[in-house]
Amino acid sequence: MTKEEVSKKQLLDLIAVKDQKVASRYKNGVKIPITTFIEDFMNGRVDVLCDVQMLLQNRTLFFNYNYVGHHVNFLLRQFIPQVTIHSKAQDERVIRDHYDRGNDFFGGFLGDRMIYTSAFFKTGKEDLETAQDQKLDLVCQKLQLKKGERLLDIGCGWGTLVAHSAKHYGTDSTGITIAQAGADYANAQIDRWGVKDRARVNRMDYRSIPADKYDKISCLEMAEHVGVKNFTKFMRQISGLLKDDGIFYLQIAGLRAGYHQESLIWGGFMAEYIFPGADASMPLSFVVKRLEKAGFEIHSVENVGIHYSHTIQLWYHNWQSHKAEILAKYGEWWFRCWEIFLGWSVDIAKQGNSTAFQIVCNKNLDSYNRPRWWNHTNLGERDLMTSGDAINSNGKKLELV
Repeated sequence: MTKEEVSKKQLLDLIAVKDQKVASRYKNGVKIPITTFIEDFMNGRVDVLCDVQMLLQNRTLFFNYNYVGHHVNFLLRQFIPQVTIHSKAQDERVIRDHYDRGNDFFGGFLGDRMIYTSAFFKTGKEDLETAQDQKLDLVCQKLQLKKGERLLDIGCGWGTLVAHSAKHYGTDSTGITIAQAGADYANAQIDRWGVKDRARVNRMDYRSIPADKYDKISCLEMAEHVGVKNFTKFMRQISGLLKDDGIFYLQIAGLRAGYHQESLIWGGFMAEYIFPGADASMPLSFVVKRLEKAGFEIHSVENVGIHYSHTIQLWYHNWQSHKAEILAKYGEWWFRCWEIFLGWSVDIAKQGNSTAFQIVCNKNLDSYNRPRWWNHTNLGERDLMTSGDAINSNGKKLELV
């Protein structure tokens, strides 16, 4: 069934009611809250008779974005306590419950690179692995990585950037993650890539990072988990870990400024089921203000929301292709939950309701070497070099190592 065919149907033509207790909700021509439908679908009270994403692409024909009692329950019992506490113990429990679910679960949509952040496309026709490799190179080039420099990647996930930077840019790279499964995978990957002598991933809370100094620091879509409460303190911690002549790369998911009803309803779903405790996805102004308050000067900001939309679309296709394996190990509820997350998020990012920002900054010091930005990659619209053509700041090609 095509998207156009779906748009010509009534809701009852597109779903099958399995639990007659909810049958009265699904009357032809009557829009229901999208949250009500999602709860019914994930819990098996209704089945979808077409591709779930196609239904979601036509969601405004069948659903509204009204608040329901479920939102009140989530707000009082889960969201407010998580936002206000953000202790080490709470964050570890909430985050590990997500990221330690199983590497095969995440591999079911992330693909071979195991990167849980937006890829970067030059044509939009690349496969996911190519686009993720382009993103890795873009990050390394924005950081102006040089052989022998010390890189700290906070919230490193499965360690692919750590391994990539060490192998292709010659850095001494350290990754930090709170997830045990991610750390184990990362260190095994580092070993496979032959860079164990200059790369490693440690499992620890970001607040436990030992005092030290790094040439470059990256943080890709982890700062959201720090929370609004601790965000400025986290930025100051990073400043303390960065050398005065260093560069900080922050990639962070953000929301459209201003009130937008669908964004709030989608955000509630994400906060409840996908990224509990990640309450620092905010408009760009929030992030910039706190970076500057922590003593950083913003060099460049690139909005990569449309890249994120396409990344999630490829994740959705991967998820569908691994349906049998996911159902066998994790069950219907988890598969359907991620169908909603991925299928809906493609449009949320495409509409600009949610996005991701690549922010490059340095310490705001009079003595900072600002001419370093001349003739270096600042935005991804410039043709990206391949990792084999990586150029250090002295203009010399870095060989693959």
